[in-house]
Amino acid sequence: MAAVRKFRTARGEMRSLEAVPASRLKNAPGAIVDQAAAGRPVVITRHDTPRVVILSFDDFEELARAREPELGALEARFDELLAGMQKPAAKRAVRAALDATSEELGRAAVAAVRKPRKARRAG
Repeated sequence: MAAVRKFRTARGEMRSLEAVPASRLKNAPGAIVDQAAAGRPVVITRHDTPRVVILSFDDFEELARAREPELGALEARFDELLAGMQKPAAKRAVRAALDATSEELGRAAVAAVRKPRKARRAG
């Protein structure tokens, strides 16, 4: 059997993932599903290469919730972005973009692509 893998759940619990060959899943799918439903997730492998993970629905929901930002964090980020757009410099930039010719917009787009990555993030 291939090596056992581990992962930390959203609640911080360590879970072991038993590696199971795809042929075993094909021959005994019920046992594999029951194992995962009991909180013992499995990694299905093909030629010793991990392909998919089968885990309980509770574990799936827990992981999905952990990836979703909380509403409060999203509201704070929205408020921060909105406040930034209300500043005079941002308003001038929007006005300049709306008043720009297609040639000016093209030059600005090319210049933005040519900027080093760090400069684009800072700007």
